[in-house]
Amino acid sequence: MTGYAIRGLTVKRGDRAVLDRLDLDLSGPGVVGLIGPNGAGKTTLLKSLLGFLPPAAGEVAFAGRRIAAWNRAALACRVGYLPQGAPCAWPMTVADVVDLGRTPHRRARGAHRAADAAAVAAAMAATGVEHLSARSALDLSGGERVRVMLARALAGEPEVLLADEPVAGLDPHYQLQVMEVLRRLADAGRTVVVVLHDLTLAARFCDRVVMLNAGRLAADGPPEAVLTPGLLAEVFGVTIHVGRHADDLYVLPWGLSPPRRAAE
Repeated sequence: MTGYAIRGLTVKRGDRAVLDRLDLDLSGPGVVGLIGPNGAGKTTLLKSLLGFLPPAAGEVAFAGRRIAAWNRAALACRVGYLPQGAPCAWPMTVADVVDLGRTPHRRARGAHRAADAAAVAAAMAATGVEHLSARSALDLSGGERVRVMLARALAGEPEVLLADEPVAGLDPHYQLQVMEVLRRLADAGRTVVVVLHDLTLAARFCDRVVMLNAGRLAADGPPEAVLTPGLLAEVFGVTIHVGRHADDLYVLPWGLSPPRRAAE
């Protein structure tokens, strides 16, 4: 089975459990929005799915095999990753940066220039960065850099894409553009797990929302079931207005409310 199975996952930073006995399944096509307060464990979870962080207890399995048992290049052929901030410090052209997304495939099966070129072209077209192909990656705006690094991840033709706050700091145009790319990827049969702080984007573009709080699962389900005033007040400590426009759900944080402590 393609996808992740997370069982009893505990990840510690020093003596503190950043993830605490987490059970979760992430499989099947669709967009999964990963939400929660700062420090809830969202980035830690993505890094655990990639095998970057060893668990203190429990396990993560991908396609039925423990993450620790995967060859790194083989896993990278199937799972793409867009880290927080979409960092890029390479003095390369945009086309060459996107082409780096093919590296795991070259390691796995050697050179295949036609397939690599087609995948790179498709990824650049999907993210709308073809016109930037000859520009230096160091000469990009924040929105352009995110789309280029997203294209790099898509060039690997992943079955699963893990994206950590891909719209943070972007203007509304770029936010919607990036989310539409992720939505199309899911509609094509892929799994997308995306960390979001914008709750309306989570409501509009996600099939499922997973809410973490203090390293534990606070809620998991369709946006209508998770993005409720009661749950959001409990986890985020805010009052919320929830409504609909053109059949889409929107979620508007309005004021502060006393947060409740997570269960010990």
